[in-house]
Amino acid sequence: MADERDIDALKELGAGRTAPESVAALYHQAFAEFGAKFLWSRKPSDRPTIAQALVVAESLRREGGMQARPLAARIEEACRAAL
Repeated sequence: MADERDIDALKELGAGRTAPESVAALYHQAFAEFGAKFLWSRKPSDRPTIAQALVVAESLRREGGMQARPLAARIEEACRAAL
């Protein structure tokens, strides 16, 4: 699991940077699969930033349990690759 400071640094780097299609697709998948259950307090963006995708990944890890962790890891990995 990624270090919290590492994720915070990635969010800073990704702030204001539109997520590439690979990241955006995973972001939208997260809302489609887990939105009502684990992301209910968030509103999905049509064009998410990398930082927004990382926030969603954090929420999935924290609130989603084992069923959401694989997708959270894929989002984080895609964000790292994009940065």
